[in-house]
Amino acid sequence: METEIQLRNQIVQRLRDNQQQDENRLAFHLTPPLGLMNDPNGLVYYKGKYHVFFQWNPFDTKHTFKCWGHYSSTDFIHWEVHPPALVPSEWYEKDGCYSGSAIVYDNKLYLFYTGNVKTTDGGRETYQCLAVSDDGIHFEKKGPVIYLPEGFTPHFRDPKVWKQGNKWFMVIGAQTKELEGLITVFSSDDLINWQWLGPLAGNGVSLSKYFGYMWECPDFFALDGKDILIVSPQGLQAEPFKYENLYQSGYFIGEWDIKTNKYVHGTFKELDHGFDFYAPQTFEDPNGRRILLAWMGMGDEQEQTHQSIKSGWIHSLTIPRELTVKDGCLYQKPVEELRKLRNRVSSETFSMANEEIDVLLDSELQEIIIEFEQFEGKKWEIHIQNNCKLIFNKIESIVTLERQNFNHSKWEKRQCKIDKINNIHMYLDRTSLEIFLNDGQIVFSSRFYGENAKKQCSISVEGNTKFSWQNWSLNSYQYKNHKLKRLCTNV
Repeated sequence: METEIQLRNQIVQRLRDNQQQDENRLAFHLTPPLGLMNDPNGLVYYKGKYHVFFQWNPFDTKHTFKCWGHYSSTDFIHWEVHPPALVPSEWYEKDGCYSGSAIVYDNKLYLFYTGNVKTTDGGRETYQCLAVSDDGIHFEKKGPVIYLPEGFTPHFRDPKVWKQGNKWFMVIGAQTKELEGLITVFSSDDLINWQWLGPLAGNGVSLSKYFGYMWECPDFFALDGKDILIVSPQGLQAEPFKYENLYQSGYFIGEWDIKTNKYVHGTFKELDHGFDFYAPQTFEDPNGRRILLAWMGMGDEQEQTHQSIKSGWIHSLTIPRELTVKDGCLYQKPVEELRKLRNRVSSETFSMANEEIDVLLDSELQEIIIEFEQFEGKKWEIHIQNNCKLIFNKIESIVTLERQNFNHSKWEKRQCKIDKINNIHMYLDRTSLEIFLNDGQIVFSSRFYGENAKKQCSISVEGNTKFSWQNWSLNSYQYKNHKLKRLCTNV
């Protein structure tokens, strides 16, 4: 208790001392009040609110200290900032309350998470832990409920829990002693005592060859009659138009036999082809929607060159997205609540032939929808904020997103194959861009930092095109800050 009080008081003091303003701060994305944000955790609807927890280091912009930050909302627009739900105060989590999930049972909120412990000899220990709350704000830690099974390294983490029939199930990301990634499954009748059912997916289980040295942040759910496994594998080799980031996030679609724990699935498909997308997590809301948020960041060599570090913070989450299954793929679309952010609108129809036009935007916060009626020619290009370029080469069936890297020393690109682009839906938020092609068939999510950026974009075409254009200037999320209180040491 003493350690927890000290940590919480230190966080409160850090928040009180933080007075920095930053022009790079995103307006309609969840960002950390200060410090570093990464994985979304514990996405859940509880007592009339959407709860979003997240990995948070309030003391630095590096991946050192990890607690669970906490926001809640009734509508994805108005957010309340809560004290951290979990801080690493106990022996089984002393080096970090790592990622996990949330479920509602018996009118209580249960958080499952990984307790990380670093040993004096340079090794680590891992524990799957439980904390319970009656109000969704204050949590009582119950300690470890799962210890490391035989055959795995301590890279064993990120529990995701759900109920199916009258049993609870949990998937965990893992690394075998042979240094291969896979997903393993547990079941429980009471959320306290868990039985290991064995591996669910990975080399030698559902795949016939090596597919990364570690699988993180698993999510397993039924959607539109299919069983979907989302996972973030590490160690995949880049291929043309695939696996271009340091780490990947994607999904398998298949069918799971709950009696035999056999999962038969198709090929791995990436969820997002942009520069900044990792550790996605989903939940089902009261309307039956499957909603996804992800970390809009990447722990690569560029991480410490983010300009926002000068203001004491780094990274954000994506906008919330609704998932559906279509033509054997997961489609993503922004949740409809985001339309409430719309302000001024501009609409126009353009006909272009081998030319370039400028489109003036009256705000750096934009939603843009483009519907193509016709395109005959080689390629078109959209240049945004003097930094990002979206290019479609019809001859080669390639769509490319280019940006200047964070220190503006070079241009870099991400690509994928696509035969045709019918429509584009974009969200521009100061220093982030999320692009949804063909109603969410292909998605690119990226951070960027403009240099003398203008509130405009330019469109050029080699050939002939006709398209309708709509753009809205957007309002910001609205925040209500929980009152900062120091805790008495005798509590």
